[in-house]
Amino acid sequence: MTFAAVDVIRAKRDGGRLSDEQIDWVVDAYTRGVVAEEQMAALAMAIFLRGMDDGEIARWTGAMIGSGSRLSLDVARPTVDKHSTGGVGDKITLPLAPLVAACGAAVPQLSGRGLGHTGGTLDKLESIPGWRAALSLDEIAAQLNSVGAVVCAATEGLAPADKKLYALRDVTSTVESVPLIASSIMSKKIAEGASGLVLDVKAGSGAFMKTVPEAQLLARTLVDIGTAHGVACTALITDMSTPLGRAVGNAVEVAEAVEVLRGGGPADVVSLTVALAREMLALAGISVDPAEVLASGEAYEVWARMITAQGGDPSASLPRPSSVHVVPAPASGVLTSLDAYAVGVAAWRLGAGRARKEDPVQAAAGILCHAKPGDAVVAGEPLLELHTDTPEAIPAALAALEGGFEVGAEAPAATGIVLDTVRP
Repeated sequence: MTFAAVDVIRAKRDGGRLSDEQIDWVVDAYTRGVVAEEQMAALAMAIFLRGMDDGEIARWTGAMIGSGSRLSLDVARPTVDKHSTGGVGDKITLPLAPLVAACGAAVPQLSGRGLGHTGGTLDKLESIPGWRAALSLDEIAAQLNSVGAVVCAATEGLAPADKKLYALRDVTSTVESVPLIASSIMSKKIAEGASGLVLDVKAGSGAFMKTVPEAQLLARTLVDIGTAHGVACTALITDMSTPLGRAVGNAVEVAEAVEVLRGGGPADVVSLTVALAREMLALAGISVDPAEVLASGEAYEVWARMITAQGGDPSASLPRPSSVHVVPAPASGVLTSLDAYAVGVAAWRLGAGRARKEDPVQAAAGILCHAKPGDAVVAGEPLLELHTDTPEAIPAALAALEGGFEVGAEAPAATGIVLDTVRP
């Protein structure tokens, strides 16, 4: 069935509900270039302003999945994946994938690169000498069967409509639309073919969703899409008001992830890794305590095999920066706040992130947080450590950190990393 693009745009502009046939046609026609960029821009803005109901969102997601191929991996283990909506210091995929694999599941983690103040998993892993992100479908399947976990770039042909629409939304101020965000995330994740999916939906200054209610709405939409498409889903709402862990950047986050896999690491990173692993294993039907497996060292062994399988050397030294700048504590007392967004922007300006998708990143760039909220600090002692290969970027990073931390007399009230859980 063929429609006129202007009629589809008008229907949504006027607050109407798009039919299944209209959705299927417009997504397919846009992917093929029949619907022009300016027409899809107008439709995206109409969706941004008017919204979509659950049925429309599910159908839109299905149409984007149908615009390309869907992975069908021949894997003996139950497959389960995790997706994070992005944050600062969010290196959780690195310890999580090998941990869940060590517990008996297969984790096909197709990841992306960072943009702006949020880091990208592939950028972090590429700081490991020799490691490669691009794998063929045969390589992915072979590694899942032999190692149990793979973290790599998305293969060509998965939800091409989303790739095209994502770029358009970025330049038309239509990114912040829950229907378009949710369908973008889920079209790619469902196309990966995992039978279970756990969603880590961040809330706070360093997250896309700044408040818990906004994150809950997105989480509910994501879980409902998964349910509509036959994928078992659970979502955790997690705190992103302060950076995760003490390392923000690329190589520094890999080093911290290895600490966790060796039985150490910051408590918040360990806590969230274990919480997400428990949800993933529950969806996979595996009754194993991930905390015990993590403490045993088995997850580190899987990590080493996973990195080696993709050409990396897990024992190689990670890149070190040519310039280090220490930010001292301004006073003695207790660190009462450390803003995730401020730290993320500072790390980005140091070279850990990119402003455009084609920009390079520095493997050694990033920030080490010597204190987290609740820790005692001493005036003049190191609070933050800035790493970069471009020392001329340090003033801009320091400007981003202005007002980003406070020292007071009393520790802030302790809160857990997991704020809420959303199930079907």
